[in-house]
Amino acid sequence: MTTDRRNFHKTAFLATSALLLGSVGVQAVAATAEDLDKDAAQALQTLYKSRPVAEVVSKKAKAILVFPKVLKAGLVFGGSYGEGVLMKGAHVTEYYNSVSASWGLQAGAESYAYVVFLMSDKAVKYLEKSKGWEFGVGPSLVVVNEGVAKNLSTSTLKDDAYAFISDQQGLMASLSIEGTKISRIKR
Repeated sequence: MTTDRRNFHKTAFLATSALLLGSVGVQAVAATAEDLDKDAAQALQTLYKSRPVAEVVSKKAKAILVFPKVLKAGLVFGGSYGEGVLMKGAHVTEYYNSVSASWGLQAGAESYAYVVFLMSDKAVKYLEKSKGWEFGVGPSLVVVNEGVAKNLSTSTLKDDAYAFISDQQGLMASLSIEGTKISRIKR
C-alpha cells in the first residue's frame, strides 16, 4: 500500500470516527426517558400515517421496539447509533440502544427511524433474556419494504419480527439494519 493511500485511509477513518462520536455524544446526552417516550410515540404515529399496514401489524404484535432517531454516518468506515423504547400495549417497559458498524464503499450521513414489531412470545423473551439482539441471529426478522407491504395482512404474519424503516433524511448510498445490535440501557 502506498503512503498516500495509507494516509487517505487513516484520514478517512479519523474523520468518520470524529463524526460518529460527535453524533453519538449529542444523541446520548439529549435523550432522557421522557424525551424517548414522547419521540417514540410520535414516530409510531408518523409511521402509521405513512404506512397503514404497520398499524395492522401492530394490533397482532406482542411488543414494539421504536427507535425514533438513528444517526448513521460513514466514509469507508461507518456506523449508526440510536436510542429507543420497548412498548407492551401502550406502555413503555424498557429502553434500548441500536448500534451498528460497517466498512466498505460508503460516504455520507443520514438519520432515520425504525420500528420492530415483535410478533411472538419467543421474540420478546429472546430480546429480554439476551445480552443484546443482533439482527440476523435469533428470531426471524423481515424488513418490510414496499413489495413486502403489499402482501402483508394479519393472515400472512408468520415471522417473529417485522421492521419498518421510515423518516429518512440525509444522503447515504444505502440503508440496512443488518448487523445491528440492540441492547438494553438504563433510563
